[in-house]
Amino acid sequence: MEERELVEAAQRDPARFTELYELWFDRVWAYVIRRVPLREEAQDITSEVFEDALTGIGKFEWRGVSFGAWLFRIASFKIADRRAILAREKSILRPPEGEPVSESDLEEACHRAKIFGLVRALPEDQRRVLTARFVEGQSTREIADELGRSEGAIKQLQRRALESLRTQLTGESE
Repeated sequence: MEERELVEAAQRDPARFTELYELWFDRVWAYVIRRVPLREEAQDITSEVFEDALTGIGKFEWRGVSFGAWLFRIASFKIADRRAILAREKSILRPPEGEPVSESDLEEACHRAKIFGLVRALPEDQRRVLTARFVEGQSTREIADELGRSEGAIKQLQRRALESLRTQLTGESE
């Protein structure tokens, strides 16, 4: 069966999703394990990708993007979310016991928390582009390939996101 027929069969009968799972599991797993250092986390993310795909299979529409590209997009969002959580956890300043917390440490922690909050509030596409560029260190081309968009569209999303953050940060300081 062709991929399109498999998707349509799974949309009619979720039990048929197994065929799509078997077809795409190895590729999704390979994609995730290259980007997530811990095997257990990669397993969790891969599982979540297929859970989300099964849950959302009824909403999937053929709009010039293959089912596989849709799975990779889900995976990239899951990886970005996981990295954002880890980054947030690492950014919390925990001085060694007995060492007093300086005023500048508190200001830095508050500033970071504000930025994380503003990034979380951005539209999903903008948030994903910023995370990929500045947390994951991906190139514009890599992000465009993952999201199925042009490099120009990715640059526009990045510009809008940074302008929004700049406006919010400078607006609050005035």
